[in-house]
Amino acid sequence: MSSLLFKNARVFDGTNADCAEGMWLRAADGLIQEISATPLIAPEDTPIIDCAGGTLMPGLIDCHVHAFASDVAVAKIDAMGEAYRTAHAVRMLGHALSCGFTTVRDIGGGNHSLWRALADGLLQGPRYLYSGKILSMTGGHGDMRPIEERPRYESVCGCAGSPLANTFAVIADGVDACIRATREELRQGAHCIKIMGSGGVASPTDPIWMNQYREDEIRAIVNECAERRSYVSAHCHPASAVRRCVEFGVRSIEHGTLIDDDTARFVAERGAYIVPTMSIIFALVEQGRSLGFPPQSQAKVEQVFQQAITGLDAMHRAGVKVCFGTDLLGRTYTDQCREFTLRAQVFSPIEILRQATSMAAEMLMMQGQIGCIATGAQADLLLVDGDPLKDIGLLADDGRHLKAIVRAGELVKRPAA
Repeated sequence: MSSLLFKNARVFDGTNADCAEGMWLRAADGLIQEISATPLIAPEDTPIIDCAGGTLMPGLIDCHVHAFASDVAVAKIDAMGEAYRTAHAVRMLGHALSCGFTTVRDIGGGNHSLWRALADGLLQGPRYLYSGKILSMTGGHGDMRPIEERPRYESVCGCAGSPLANTFAVIADGVDACIRATREELRQGAHCIKIMGSGGVASPTDPIWMNQYREDEIRAIVNECAERRSYVSAHCHPASAVRRCVEFGVRSIEHGTLIDDDTARFVAERGAYIVPTMSIIFALVEQGRSLGFPPQSQAKVEQVFQQAITGLDAMHRAGVKVCFGTDLLGRTYTDQCREFTLRAQVFSPIEILRQATSMAAEMLMMQGQIGCIATGAQADLLLVDGDPLKDIGLLADDGRHLKAIVRAGELVKRPAA
């Protein structure tokens, strides 16, 4: 792979608030090779990018996306067909990269086929981690059957036929079924396993306050992931679901919207992570009705909306390890950068930057590889026209303030001549 040389950079390394000025950085073979306060030498014909005092920082990480979520009405997505869902994924992932997201974690529905297409350069997008299909209990947040649909006991119980599944989730009830489903997803390259730990907004038959999966089921899934040197992520809205999932060994809580102070302190003490997703909540409250979000789901998202910022406050006060995520569905994918300004109601710019870089990398078990500027790390780099440590809004404008974007050493966006 070709090399790149940056000069006159103000470097934010993903962690430290004090940025080094006048720095040089050389990338080659997809990795950061050298960082120096003195001029560096690169091979002949190496592109040299003069940062002119702009901020050179790690590429951003979105820890909660659904690439195949082609509509806000999740129950409609299966019927849209694989080609339509893939076309949406191409559009969404391309937009994410243009906004500076060089890594995403698809935390429900992603698969090896899409990963391979990205790896082989058939489409342009971020580094792609995926959890495969989400594990859900019957009647849980991953069960999208309408209340009118008759049961399919022969499939659900695993006695005959294949497990009941949709684009995003597979139904697994009981320890044995949970173990088998976990092993299947890990076999197919899943970065981690996600479970439905509580009720949710988009599902038709489960209340948000409902805790989902028994302790023995959750612990069995956690154990399988530990043996694979992976981890478990859990969809949870209410505080009760957050607490029990963390107690049973879950590493990453998705949403955590209805968390309280006591539970936030418990999560912080256990060293678990939470990935709040503000942008989808605000997008659905504002646009859900016009986009065809089901009425019963619209009522639930408006209930969650009332406590969304309060939940962020609780996480902040307790010192929870918070990561960046968006969870956007259908046409709302264009709100990805809005997450920065929504979080700014509670967190400082440096806190948000860490959430989208070094803290996210730590949660993903990829610290030192992504989310940082360090020798030997992946050359995922953004050149920002300005100082995002003072103005986080520079990252909230759909990439307009990014003069250069580098993913794994490839110059995706070049500075203007």
